[in-house]
Amino acid sequence: MQRKKIAVIGGGQIGSIIALMSTQKELGDVTVVDLPQNVNPVRGKTQDIDHLRPHIGVDVTLCATCDYEDISCADVVVVTAGVPRKPNMSREDLLDINLEIVKGVAEQIKCHCPDAFIIVATNPVDTMAYAFQKVSGLPRNQVVGLSGALDTGRFQHFIADETGLSVKDVSCMVMGGHGPTMMPLIRTATIAGIPITTLLNQEQIDNIVRRTREAGTEIVNLLGNGSAYFSSAASIMEMIEAYLGDKKRVISSSALCQGEYGIDGYYLGVPCVIGAGGLERILEIELTAEENAALQKTADAVVQSVRQTGL
Repeated sequence: MQRKKIAVIGGGQIGSIIALMSTQKELGDVTVVDLPQNVNPVRGKTQDIDHLRPHIGVDVTLCATCDYEDISCADVVVVTAGVPRKPNMSREDLLDINLEIVKGVAEQIKCHCPDAFIIVATNPVDTMAYAFQKVSGLPRNQVVGLSGALDTGRFQHFIADETGLSVKDVSCMVMGGHGPTMMPLIRTATIAGIPITTLLNQEQIDNIVRRTREAGTEIVNLLGNGSAYFSSAASIMEMIEAYLGDKKRVISSSALCQGEYGIDGYYLGVPCVIGAGGLERILEIELTAEENAALQKTADAVVQSVRQTGL
């Protein structure tokens, strides 16, 4: 049986960790693409990962390259290429430089592996996923962005931390743009089916929402140069495994809405079913008037960002 092939565009922190996790889980062969001037350091990382395979007993191959032809026939492509945030920078500050990078990557992927499932992780994610889909012309089921998956994980963490209960029992969802206007859905957050509103007071809940929205910026400020990578890679891995394993996972992802939630033609974090068909469908849940207003606010922020691309 032929092994699956995972391509990662960008061999920085997130890309390297995806290569490591994919190897550890033996999901398939891994190809990491980077610029010619970066390929030797990336090759060093992939060789280092290669050398751990005997210790965990997995059989995959790893390749670092600057040649996009090497991603031919990839089943999954993760786009991490771009400039990361620095302190006092918003995700939107990265738009112009990362837009040109993503447009170039989209052309290469369209040429070499047009049937792959694409996960865009470059910031600002919702806008970059939109740009990728526009430039590549790939159908919406093949292109999603990392947004809600990461934000939902942070939401889960803060709920578990505040209650002192296991993160395994926390179920919740974050919708909207990947930024300060994101919308943690308090009404649907539970611990083993118990609403968090019965376990926490309003001040505690407000603090969880604030920390969820600010978590990425907090990490950027602490790192001093770069943004979150361990949690980002783990979130992407959930999406990769859902696709390769046809798991039908419900994962909040930045998806091209075509009328869902009253949004048409833009990428936004919404509950998505991810399986062998890629983005198989968007789940629409009934929102309260307050939630609808919050979703419209975050959608307006994404629309404003997209308009700056000229696409």
